[in-house]
Amino acid sequence: MTSTPNTPSNGDDSPQDPLAEMLKNLMGGQGMGDIDPAELAKAAGLPNDPALLQQMFSQVQAMMSSSSEGPVNWQLAHENARRVAAAGSDPSVTSAQSRAIDEALRLAELWLDPVTDLQATGLIGRAWSRAEWVEATLGTWKRLTEPVANSIANALSDALTQQLPEEMKSMMGGASSMLQNMGGAIFGMQLGQAIGALSAEVVSSTDIGVPLADLEMALLPGNVAKFGEGLSVPENDIRLYLAVREAAHARLFVQVPWLRGHLLGAIEAYARGIHIDMGRIEDLARDLDPSNPEGIQEALSQGVFTPERTPAQSAALEKLETALALVEGWVDELTAAATEKMLPSAAALRETVRRRRATGGPAEHAFSSLVGLELRPRRLREAAALWAALKEERGIAGRDAIWHHPDLLPTAEDLDDPKGFTERRRLAEASDSEVDDALQKLLNGGYDTPSDSSDPGAGPEAGDAPEGDSHEDGTENGSGEAKA
Repeated sequence: MTSTPNTPSNGDDSPQDPLAEMLKNLMGGQGMGDIDPAELAKAAGLPNDPALLQQMFSQVQAMMSSSSEGPVNWQLAHENARRVAAAGSDPSVTSAQSRAIDEALRLAELWLDPVTDLQATGLIGRAWSRAEWVEATLGTWKRLTEPVANSIANALSDALTQQLPEEMKSMMGGASSMLQNMGGAIFGMQLGQAIGALSAEVVSSTDIGVPLADLEMALLPGNVAKFGEGLSVPENDIRLYLAVREAAHARLFVQVPWLRGHLLGAIEAYARGIHIDMGRIEDLARDLDPSNPEGIQEALSQGVFTPERTPAQSAALEKLETALALVEGWVDELTAAATEKMLPSAAALRETVRRRRATGGPAEHAFSSLVGLELRPRRLREAAALWAALKEERGIAGRDAIWHHPDLLPTAEDLDDPKGFTERRRLAEASDSEVDDALQKLLNGGYDTPSDSSDPGAGPEAGDAPEGDSHEDGTENGSGEAKA
């Protein structure tokens, strides 16, 4: 292969392939280790150019040539999440921190007992580093994001393929599967980046309102300390307040076993229904430069590939946001009731948490731009007001009984008018009862069938006066006809 004006050079006699440069830049430009470029070229059907292959397959071997489940490279997402989590200060949890977290969560359970009818979980409180949070939650992140992640990764892969020159496509030969995995690899990197960034913001296992770790109750002491910066509130008060929130979340998800599946299922259904606008992707592909991985990553981070919502998806998102708000509102109300007489700073901490949950941090915004999914309870205050109204009307046991079945949960309309919830539910139950009674009567044969006028043996229809009976006006008509 000879160098041409359109083919960049390595500084010697060997030309540099644009795709090789893209992969080299994307993966850091390190060497191939013990892999024999000649053998790899022979297997892939590529020209035997060691200098070219040395660049083309630097670190790509682990990412591209290895098999992965689905179009998204989850191994790369995991590795990048761990790397980002460790990029800042993420020291291992000390024994003193573990004891403090465990004591705070135990005390939180005692404070919650008088304010809820749901029983304590008996879970052991844990203190996590950011890396431990990543390990404990990555499986749930995969479940939540896989449907939309697959669609975006395929769209990105198609966009990259469209931009390759025809001669380069043919040159790839048997290695074309590596290019097909490019979209999944880049998306995996970006998803790992977002999850790793979230690990620096969350303070507990349920901080975003979704149980990311199954049957766990944990705080991240490093992030709890970061949360308290600038609040002028004692560190112990902050730890206890956040411990009560975590214990309330855990109590709800453990004692209401259908709730975790209900929330995760709603998120999965929303993600599966997201529509990828391929026309938009094709328009972007015209300006997408495969040799510029920074541009590709910037497009992802800015939401260029974010799926567009259909009207049906907007409706699904409203239901999801209502469910998230109900969870967060219940936890907010219980935490306030449990701490108002115990912590002088409870009211200030409640407002801080409310604002934080309503707006979200930078990592949450990045995650939302990447997968088109927001996990913020926009109607937290309305939901808290609803639970407060139900407690006033029904008591603690009556309020918490709402969690017995998903059909009992309030709707977005109930968040608009909390005090009208009971009346609307009564009317709905009355309507359902009438339908049930009518159906049961029909099944029991309680309804008369209309008579056939052509049937000689048919009796008089309902409302007809029998022969010989007197009419209301006192007249008698033996023939069944009214007198004039």
